[in-house]
Amino acid sequence: MRISAALLLVFAVMVSSSPVAVADEAPRGRLTGGVKYDLPGWFKKSFLVLNEDVQEARQQGRHVMLFMHLAECPYCARLLDENFRSGDTKNFAEKNFDVIGINIRGGNTVEWFDGKSYSETELARKLKVIATPTLVFFDAGGKTVLQLNGYRKPSALHQALDYVHGKHYQSQSLANYVEQQDKNAVYRFRPDPRFFDMTDFRGYSKPLAVIFEDKDCADCDEFHDRVLNHAAVQPELAKFRVVRLDAYSTSPIIDIEGRKTTPREWAQRLNVIYRPGVVFFNEGKERMRMDGMQYHYHFREISRYVSGRHYREHATFSSYNAARREELLQQGVVIDYSQ
Repeated sequence: MRISAALLLVFAVMVSSSPVAVADEAPRGRLTGGVKYDLPGWFKKSFLVLNEDVQEARQQGRHVMLFMHLAECPYCARLLDENFRSGDTKNFAEKNFDVIGINIRGGNTVEWFDGKSYSETELARKLKVIATPTLVFFDAGGKTVLQLNGYRKPSALHQALDYVHGKHYQSQSLANYVEQQDKNAVYRFRPDPRFFDMTDFRGYSKPLAVIFEDKDCADCDEFHDRVLNHAAVQPELAKFRVVRLDAYSTSPIIDIEGRKTTPREWAQRLNVIYRPGVVFFNEGKERMRMDGMQYHYHFREISRYVSGRHYREHATFSSYNAARREELLQQGVVIDYSQ
């Protein structure tokens, strides 16, 4: 069989150009680190009419807790495994709380206390959920008395449950309640050459990261080991002036708005209830915070969001994070959420 010269020319062009085309197409990245999980069977099977849930809980001397989660969220899986599968914290929560699961990307209808209905996704926006899991606690009147963003170790979560169950929210903040507990210190402040000794924050307009720690910080060692010292985090954190404060300290400082205060009072004014809590400032204003355990990828991107002033383009970190994730995937980057 004879092949025409024209067909041979087409074939030659295809063969010669194919390797170049393949080389120019970078393989798309992928997401890893997701963990599949199921909610515990003892969680309440709710019709998601929150007024009814709260009244039922009140009659039994219980509080309602929303467990706001996301499919394959490694932080959610870890909190469930360590706190709500077995052990003292699980037993205490099951005895004293009606826990209702809310998928922040779900479509189920939730009736709020004012009678308005929201999808689960809309409710997450209403409650300004910026991390999963988020735990939201209500009193008998449907008022939010505590909102915890992110993973908590059993000891820390048990304190929060004690705080809500004992109705200590009626007279003090969670931070004050934890400080007053009679217990031994679990954390010794770790030195870090990147930390600045700074007591006057007045008018500071460059990227600033203020880390609040204290002697009761159950997560501080893990934060230093897995996040602050991670190779991927360090270049982004280098763009900040990083200051570590003892959240129990009463030494005089001047905050970024020029007020004479103390680290203890500043942490309370900022409502930083998690330790280590990291508040990120730029252009003299708070732009983002870490108010729950974050692994290195999310912490790095929070830092980049603030230092790069991406808040000017993206009003929320969620919006930035979605765009940034797609950008990295197009570059062929493998994003691991679990480290």
